[in-house]
Amino acid sequence: MRVYRIEGDWGLANLRLATCPDPAPAAGQVLLRMKASSLNYRDLVVAQRGYGGQTGTLPLVPLSDGVGEVVAVGDGVTRVAVGERVCPMFFPSWIGGEPDIARLTQSLGGPLDGTMSEFMVLPQDGIARVPAALTDAQAACLPCAGLTAWRALAVLATTRPGDHVLVQGSGGVALFALQFARLAGAHVTVISSSDEKIARLAAMGADATLNYARNPEWARAARDITGGRGFDHIVELGGEKTLPQSLRCIRVGGTISMIGVLSGGALQGTLGHVVTRQVRLQGVTVGSRDDFEQMCAAIEQHRVAPVVDRVFAFDELPAAFAHLASGTQFGKVCVRH
Repeated sequence: MRVYRIEGDWGLANLRLATCPDPAPAAGQVLLRMKASSLNYRDLVVAQRGYGGQTGTLPLVPLSDGVGEVVAVGDGVTRVAVGERVCPMFFPSWIGGEPDIARLTQSLGGPLDGTMSEFMVLPQDGIARVPAALTDAQAACLPCAGLTAWRALAVLATTRPGDHVLVQGSGGVALFALQFARLAGAHVTVISSSDEKIARLAAMGADATLNYARNPEWARAARDITGGRGFDHIVELGGEKTLPQSLRCIRVGGTISMIGVLSGGALQGTLGHVVTRQVRLQGVTVGSRDDFEQMCAAIEQHRVAPVVDRVFAFDELPAAFAHLASGTQFGKVCVRH
């Protein structure tokens, strides 16, 4: 089978297309013929060994997210059957319940091999079926970006009709957050630096938008959208440069879901705002298989369609990485196997 690996040393310059023997499933395992993968900002960080020792060792198959068809099963497999379409779970051993260090340190695409191979062998407990109506590329977007947004809005905080939710940007997690917040009946404000993207966000149902490039101190204008009360929930994706603004426009007792650090990882916010406004600052790192299956049920019931920016061919993975790094995408960058 063909497989991409980072070999020799870290960095995308060391990404190689190689050939390996086809794998076979043992007892309790499932063999998938991979159909599509999707890229996350995390994959750029992993390629540079950005998570230190937790990144894993080389050679490493990149990418955490994908979808495949079951083509063979080992003895004792009962969860799925040959011919079904499933996603590998980002955290294969996190089935349900609360996270712990063992569950959160074993993730696909680093330190475990990821989805950029023609076949994958996985434990049956580490996969889940996907909604039938989704394309392969759309389904490949679910395990990380989709589930992160779902867990933030529907698991760690319960978004209710009429809540004011603020979402940052137009990447994969952001667009899922917009879709899931609307699903819950919330009023959704989205900030972006691009008027073109703002127009597309409004077409997707954003109730209000702000261009933060023209208004770097956007917290006051955002707060005005809520009538001065502040947001019930902020999906925080920027990090260093956006968190101080988020702390200025969250309501008393509101929740900030800390997901991304796209603008830097240093904490420069006024911590007094967290204390005096009793703000809940919640870190979110993907979720469990139980959360994934709950999310898929909602997607199927309400016909949610993940937004795919562009689909590259398998041998165009380097170009897909370059497109992701450019920051020009609207939605998810995918690879067709």
